[in-house]
Amino acid sequence: MSEQDANEMTGAQALVGTLADHGVTACFANPGTSEMHLVTALDGEPRIRSVLCLFEGVATGAADGYARVAGTPAMTLLHLGAGYLNAGANIHNAGRANTPMINVIGDHAVPHLKYDAPLTSDIVGLAGPNSRWIKSANKADQTGALAAEAYAASFGPKPGPVSLLLPADSAWLEGGKLGESLSTPSLREVSEDRINAAAAAIADASKPVIIMNGTALTEDGLKAAARLKAAGVRVMTDTFYGKMRRGAGVFAPERMQYFAEGAMDDLSGTDLMILAGTNAPVAFFSYPGKPSLLVPEGCQLLDLGDASTDSAGTLTALADAMGATDSAPVEVLKQPDAPTGDLTAQSVGQSLARHLPENALVSDDGVSNGLLSYLPTQNAQPHDWMMLTGGAIGQGMPLALGAAIAAPDRKVICLSGDGAGMYTNQALWSMAREGSDVTTIVFVNHSYRILNIELYRTGAGNPGPTAKNMLSIGGPDINWVQLSTSMGVPAVEATTAEAFDEALAEAIAAPGPRLIAAVVPG
Repeated sequence: MSEQDANEMTGAQALVGTLADHGVTACFANPGTSEMHLVTALDGEPRIRSVLCLFEGVATGAADGYARVAGTPAMTLLHLGAGYLNAGANIHNAGRANTPMINVIGDHAVPHLKYDAPLTSDIVGLAGPNSRWIKSANKADQTGALAAEAYAASFGPKPGPVSLLLPADSAWLEGGKLGESLSTPSLREVSEDRINAAAAAIADASKPVIIMNGTALTEDGLKAAARLKAAGVRVMTDTFYGKMRRGAGVFAPERMQYFAEGAMDDLSGTDLMILAGTNAPVAFFSYPGKPSLLVPEGCQLLDLGDASTDSAGTLTALADAMGATDSAPVEVLKQPDAPTGDLTAQSVGQSLARHLPENALVSDDGVSNGLLSYLPTQNAQPHDWMMLTGGAIGQGMPLALGAAIAAPDRKVICLSGDGAGMYTNQALWSMAREGSDVTTIVFVNHSYRILNIELYRTGAGNPGPTAKNMLSIGGPDINWVQLSTSMGVPAVEATTAEAFDEALAEAIAAPGPRLIAAVVPG
């Protein structure tokens, strides 16, 4: 590019061009007036696929799903502080999944900020706590360099969402310059001394366990985990994780229980807990008379690194240090018979195990019904399972959308509770518009069922009419077939196990988006 051409480049063009040069190929956008020059810059950048989302939380959830599958960040386009706040829940979830994400947040022109227009807000104050890195490009000639910096920062030291603010005048003014490529940080390796110390501690322990997450859940990491299991170490994942390889031919670790009392009972007697790619397990919430830290009393806690480390490499090095050459058995393909009778989460899981295509991607926001669908699929065709990591429901459909954009050759299955689905059902419209190959299964029980369980566990007393009404989403009942069809996604309702099995087989065989409303007991 000539010097004259560079001087004629706007700040928006420099930002978009820099991200494209770095390999960003997707932008999930909900733009407003202050982002119009970014929209036209995207119009001129064929290397980036721009996907319109009708709600900002869909955009960020989709960017999360995209990066979990592609391994590289997507860009989102958000409208000022209000747009960021709408997007925040799924940015939180992405942060908990350690997913790289570049959130470009439009802002008022710098000279306009002093007038305190209605949409003016402290975007840095709002977005800063939920961003691994945050800066504002207050001049057009800064946009390219800061875009390159944002890309690199999304990879670490701990991968996660970053925020780049773009004032409108920085976008429209000329003088933009493409940012030079910056090196992206790699996940850290754990020192040989720490590995040897862990091997020695295992040799002295009577009931050791390793809790793992991150790259340990890839196929290579799970092969190392199988060696540790065969050597006498109990191997577990966090309760919720970003993505794990599962199914026939893959070692299946145990999974930390969700409820604190169940987890503590399960870990009773453990005298050594090793962490790889994660932090010490804690209860999701505080409960009267129940522990917050889920480490048994007297248990030694040995930290081999959090999400900033290559946990697959950690497990391999640990197995080598222990001389662990044998491997625990892996799962074998076992497709169950067709379920019959009443439709339950368990029978949904049986049907999934029967029909899940090889190398499928599963986005799980099934809340109370997710576990019962998860267990039967352990022996299904090899696939990847993605979970709700941050606890903010409404992630399932957007995550599935982004996964389908990242891997158009793979079938995506979304499991969603009906309450969770109502947070971000706008994702269905984007699936239809993009022709995304997603089969969405909505568990319909007209209730926030998990909250009914938690009401009992927290000891909040017997629910009266007001409390019961606050935990029910019936009356009027949501018609998911009509809702989905109105957004362009063909849908059917299933009330029996037989009807669901047939509907799932048809949906998976068909290209493009489909939805099944699975009516299960409340």
